[in-house]
Amino acid sequence: MTGTSKTPDPLLERRERAFGKGAKLFYDTPLHLVRGEGAHLFAADGRRYVDMYNNVPCVGHAHPRIVEAMARQQATLNTHSRYLSEPAIALAERLTALQRVTESAIFSCSGTEAIEVAIRIARIATGAKGIVCTDHTYHGNNTLVGALTNLPAGDTRHTDVRSIPFPETLRPIAPNLTGEALADAYVARLCAAIEDLKAAGAGFAALILCPILANEGLPDIPSGFMAKAAQAVHAAGGLIIADEVQAGYGRTGQWWGYDAVGLVPDIVVTGKPMGAGLPLAATTARRDLVEGFRAETRYFNTFAASPLQGAVGLAVIDVLESEGLIENARVLGAELKAALKQRLGHWPGLADVRGTGLFLAAEFVGDEGEPDTAKAFDLVCALRDRGFLTSIDGAFNNCVKIRPPLALQREDGLAYLDAFDASVAHGRRPADRSLCPRRRGRTRAIRPCRRGPQPHRQKRKRRLPHRSL
Repeated sequence: MTGTSKTPDPLLERRERAFGKGAKLFYDTPLHLVRGEGAHLFAADGRRYVDMYNNVPCVGHAHPRIVEAMARQQATLNTHSRYLSEPAIALAERLTALQRVTESAIFSCSGTEAIEVAIRIARIATGAKGIVCTDHTYHGNNTLVGALTNLPAGDTRHTDVRSIPFPETLRPIAPNLTGEALADAYVARLCAAIEDLKAAGAGFAALILCPILANEGLPDIPSGFMAKAAQAVHAAGGLIIADEVQAGYGRTGQWWGYDAVGLVPDIVVTGKPMGAGLPLAATTARRDLVEGFRAETRYFNTFAASPLQGAVGLAVIDVLESEGLIENARVLGAELKAALKQRLGHWPGLADVRGTGLFLAAEFVGDEGEPDTAKAFDLVCALRDRGFLTSIDGAFNNCVKIRPPLALQREDGLAYLDAFDASVAHGRRPADRSLCPRRRGRTRAIRPCRRGPQPHRQKRKRRLPHRSL
């Protein structure tokens, strides 16, 4: 979601000179932020906003315990990882214990780095190169990992990467199938992609996916897909890589997204919220997989596995546990989702509300059920005007993405519902429609026969449900 101010802004002009034009900004008019606290952000003009988007400060902006841990460790010792140091070792032990399915960790500084390590582990362990991902995914932005981004199903431009349609029930690849039969149809596409990689000589190393399919728009996944997919991957000699950069650290109301969907991964990648603002990511797996990688590569990352990363990473886990933030995500997220679902049928174009915990998506469509990117963008800008910061996402950029810090308070959730109602009813349009982002990929309309009468066809507005959760 990007935009450019129509009125010259000295700071914006400086930014374009310093960064070069093209560095993206949110909203149709850029927002200048100067401070954060808890789930609130403050602009240069003094206005307070409720942050309904940023997952990096998962425990809240400027949490005093994180700030203290960071300052204390930096004032004491911070070196690279080629010396013995307690904090990073303790973080690896604690992280793998929480994950249960892993034993050893390789730390890095970004999700992109951690995903690259995961792919390299899988390739070394299997002796193959082929990777399967979904067709509307994002896992990072270097050459290796960036090859996975929004790769259309059936595209063979990369000899060692294939994508499959992401599994969903709203726009299924087989419209007459539901439940496990629909899951089987998606698994068949997975098996075909694996066989195509083998036929091309790349072999098959791994399936990589975000367990909750975050960038795909948090679709409802056909029942049984994850277990069936894992079985097919292992039968073909491959490994499962779970990208928990967005799904993990309590976002779904459970520690890990793979628990929320019934997936048992071989390799787990974490990032973003791990350091609550400090660059920190990890690739975790069984000890034999990690040691096989280390023996082959002698991997070293100057700023990773440092005492500073360890101290801050441990503090984040401490806060999540001691302040009950994962339970807050579970309870408040369920209430917020239920309240938004009550809006279905009341507001034109609101087609679906999905997600788990404090990670939700409200999807908007047009008169024929086609994805309405402009409507979603307008709504996000209108929400910003009313003091709530969010963004758009999904395969067609037509979903309002709700992903606040886990420290979000219930009263802010209530206020968001009021702002959502007001924004849908009285939302604005950008003066320049070219500011709206382009849709990605092929447009697939919702089939009215699957959902009954569409919300946008309601001639009369019914009485809105009460705002309370």
